[in-house]
Amino acid sequence: MFPGFEVDDILVDPDGVDDGPTVVHVRHAGTGPPVLLLHGHPRTGSTWYRVAPRLVEAGFTVVVPDLPGYGASTAPDPQPDHAPHAKRATAERLLAAMDALGHERFAVVGHDRGSYVAFRMAMDHPERVTRVALLDCIPIVEHLERITPEFATAWWHWFFFAQPGTPERVILADPDRWYHGDPEAMGAENHAEWREAVRKPSVVRAMLEDYRAGLTVDRADETADRAAGRKIDQPLLVLSSGRDDLEQLFGDPLAIWRDWATDVRGWAIDSGHHVAEERPVELSAALAGFLSDRPGG
Repeated sequence: MFPGFEVDDILVDPDGVDDGPTVVHVRHAGTGPPVLLLHGHPRTGSTWYRVAPRLVEAGFTVVVPDLPGYGASTAPDPQPDHAPHAKRATAERLLAAMDALGHERFAVVGHDRGSYVAFRMAMDHPERVTRVALLDCIPIVEHLERITPEFATAWWHWFFFAQPGTPERVILADPDRWYHGDPEAMGAENHAEWREAVRKPSVVRAMLEDYRAGLTVDRADETADRAAGRKIDQPLLVLSSGRDDLEQLFGDPLAIWRDWATDVRGWAIDSGHHVAEERPVELSAALAGFLSDRPGG
């Protein structure tokens, strides 16, 4: 995977994040405008292996980390308020990694849980983030304000993961059965990296803390943003997976995001949830067009 990419483990300890240093595991390559690719749950950065080289070929510098706590990146110990795993704290760690790589301004692309980190990064640091692409995502608070029996049934894991202690015991009893990875669909190396990660108790706990922070501190941050009238002013691309259930449950995600951003565009891709693995050519073309500000991008 990732031919021509360098691999680094970057020690970060950003100002304003008081829970100690962590390591960000990152792959990077290219010489053009930088773009940061953020994966979702329960993947690692390797989920982008079919997309990242195409973006390098399209003329971009591509940075692919494991989110803090996921894969080979580390995270601080959990705390009762879940703040060490908040999207704001995660964004600060990734900004410090981009600083270490020499990237002051860059575009960011996020999928699933990585989209919430990308959203927070763009909201908090408009001076750093030039463009934002969010895949399969609406703000957490918008999800929670639209709870229906259908949502609670389909997305029950949000609320199960929020329970203290029990999810760790259930998942770690048999991670392979819980996560159902398919090496043929994912690609053998991507699957092997992912499988190694989800069998680590530290990774499972950090992933659960990501969800616990989502329902508490991240929700509060989004509520405060909305009350203050804060919006994303950078160009925003919203892509959804046409064979996933986001639009079915919540309607047009573009309409929702227009309350949170001033320049919104996007469409659905005919794919299941893991679009970077299932439709890499179409996704790469969409991202390259948007990042280059080409018509239709």
